[in-house]
Amino acid sequence: MRLEGKTAIVTGGGSGFGEGMAKRFAEEGANVVIADLNGDQAERVAQEIGARAVAIQVDVARAQDNQAMVAAALSHFKGLDIFVLNAGFTQKNMSMLEVDEQTFDRINDVNMKALYHAARVVVPEMIKGGGGTVLATASTAGLRPRPGLVWYNASKAWVINACKCMAVELAPHNIRVNTLCPVAGETGMLADFMGEDTPEIREKFKSVIPLGRFSQPRDMANAALYLVSDEADFITGVALEVDGGRCV
Repeated sequence: MRLEGKTAIVTGGGSGFGEGMAKRFAEEGANVVIADLNGDQAERVAQEIGARAVAIQVDVARAQDNQAMVAAALSHFKGLDIFVLNAGFTQKNMSMLEVDEQTFDRINDVNMKALYHAARVVVPEMIKGGGGTVLATASTAGLRPRPGLVWYNASKAWVINACKCMAVELAPHNIRVNTLCPVAGETGMLADFMGEDTPEIREKFKSVIPLGRFSQPRDMANAALYLVSDEADFITGVALEVDGGRCV
């Protein structure tokens, strides 16, 4: 078991990629805090995992909610070794000029400011514990952006850069920081990415993925498991493309 005795927090853990990661981590022995804006979904995942998991309703854009999820890890499992910033928010595929300010602000708060809030409570605990690993779900959109998602793409590029900077600054504390860059996947945000969910548009998006399919939660879960495990103890500052060849 690759994560035996370790404790992880997974934001956005109530569905999609986050649910896949949380369950995969638990399979490998980790205790997991399932943090999600949808408390019912978080509780469902925690119950499906069993005694290794606890659920908490969290808005990652709020400083106090980040404090609460770290407190949950410490009170239930007495430590924090792995933090996965997976929760995300996107705009509908549209002209950059049509995105309203409220949507822009939510993209900023959930995709960017959440990392700031989390780092301020997660990193001190990891330093106390002698190290740890931080993993953020970014996107191929931060590396090879498409038109129609300008502000979302920019937020993911920010996450990639911020995590590379964190990796350098936190290396002396034995804290590794990496990002995952999935291509469009079978999650709740897929329809927004595409603008409209039709068979024709799906085929259009799939046509630029050399392996010919969207990403699945299991793809992200397996990649995440490697990066947070001790097998990757010399890997930090990486933006790993889990994209079927999209970025080639």
